[in-house]
Amino acid sequence: MRIALLLFLLAATLCLYGWARGPAKLDATAFSSITKTELKSAGPSDSPKVDFQTQIKPILQQRCQPCHFSGGVMYQRLPFDRPETIKTLGSKLFTRLKDEKERQLIRQFLAQ
Repeated sequence: MRIALLLFLLAATLCLYGWARGPAKLDATAFSSITKTELKSAGPSDSPKVDFQTQIKPILQQRCQPCHFSGGVMYQRLPFDRPETIKTLGSKLFTRLKDEKERQLIRQFLAQ
């Protein structure tokens, strides 16, 4: 019981000390960087276009090269060197792609 009372008094003291000092002042540079970050992540219409040849295809070549590119067993059914295939598959492509950054880039491409 004494420990609970002591902790309560400590918490109350810290709260009162914080209130007595007044509201925290924001640094203008920190605020502007937060605003820029928020604007960058506002949505797919605000983000720059994702290029299939330079951004998406290299990911797929690295992860899916043996089967889904020219000469591969699955190339005729699902050629990953064509953007139409990726748009048709959509998020089903994520069964093999586990990296969240790569998934996000592909989501942006699909949203275009």
